Amino acid sequence: MDYFKESVKLHEKLKGKITVTNKIEVENKDDLSLVYSPGVAEPCMEIHRNPERAYDLTMKGNTVAVVSDGTAVLGLGNIGAKAAIPVMEGKAMLFKKFAGIDAVPICLDTEDPEEIIRTVKLLAPVFGGINLEDISAPRSFQIEDALQDIGIPVMHDDQHGTAIVVLAGLINAAKVVGKNIEDLNVVINGAGAAGIAIARLLTCMSLDADLCTPVKSIIMCDSRGIIDRERTDLNDTKKMALKYTNRRNISGTLQDALVGADVFIGVSVADLLDRNDIKTMAKDAIIFGLANPTPEIMPEEARAGGAAVVATGRSDFNNQINNVLAFPGIFKGALQSKAPQITPIMKLAAAFAIAECVENPSVEKVIPSPFNMAVADKVAEAVAKASQLGHTN
Repeated sequence: MDYFKESVKLHEKLKGKITVTNKIEVENKDDLSLVYSPGVAEPCMEIHRNPERAYDLTMKGNTVAVVSDGTAVLGLGNIGAKAAIPVMEGKAMLFKKFAGIDAVPICLDTEDPEEIIRTVKLLAPVFGGINLEDISAPRSFQIEDALQDIGIPVMHDDQHGTAIVVLAGLINAAKVVGKNIEDLNVVINGAGAAGIAIARLLTCMSLDADLCTPVKSIIMCDSRGIIDRERTDLNDTKKMALKYTNRRNISGTLQDALVGADVFIGVSVADLLDRNDIKTMAKDAIIFGLANPTPEIMPEEARAGGAAVVATGRSDFNNQINNVLAFPGIFKGALQSKAPQITPIMKLAAAFAIAECVENPSVEKVIPSPFNMAVADKVAEAVAKASQLGHTN
């Protein structure tokens, strides 16, 4: 099937993929008087007297805004707000399918972080959570950080959804190759939103619980090679990353970083590595090449170099790292517990819950299928429990 052509036909036929439906029929004057004037005045006054009642009396308790400015859409780049609508509609469909959450696409025609922050704050009363989506780094960090105090959970899924599923896969991959998480030397290629979030989660920053032990070391690379303290071309985000990566302050290329490494995680561009690069890594290397649609190294090439476990972002290979395993359950748990934030411990709890959905991890299966309908509920339960532990972001 030509997915590109057929997708255009589908979208044209449907005129968009989601719609709004009423929960009850309005068929007579009693119905009208209950859902609108005069009866609706009393629910309004209940919320006026106690704002928390909005969760009980309106859509707020089960509704998420999917907010994007269209600056980093899939692998398409900065295509603008209107062109981002089909992706945000698709995201809304996945919220409904996997978690029963109503989600509303909101594509903002601005790239100004302050305008986005203010707009989300103004929209917050009607929503129980905010899913930031496809916003380019480093602006995405600024926007997410500035929205952590609005009283409802805000998460940039490109960062944390990816990081959570990567950690889940890594937990099981380590079991398969007989290594401990705390002994892993990790190389991350790509220092954008996803790469930074993965590094932070693997080092369990701001966490003082026993849910996770940090990996042994992380070397982060960008298009110019290893991020080290001697480089003068680093933005503030990359400088901050040096607090928890490259503690030995080595320099060089991605290939230099890979020598002796246990894990490669790519969130960058296609065809960066070949089998000879994998051969320089530690025995039974773990390769997560997540560039889409073409990974940093194809699975067969990685295995030819000695890789034991290989994951990609593609559905046509084993071990697909797919955010749909994370965000529906995370927001469901956060909404159920009325959590004001999605904290590091909630993210860790989600990762472990996803990992536990694979009863017997193997080379072919370190991560559950995106269509495993049990995952979202398991994640939601773990996230809701973790939300009560009081850790801040």
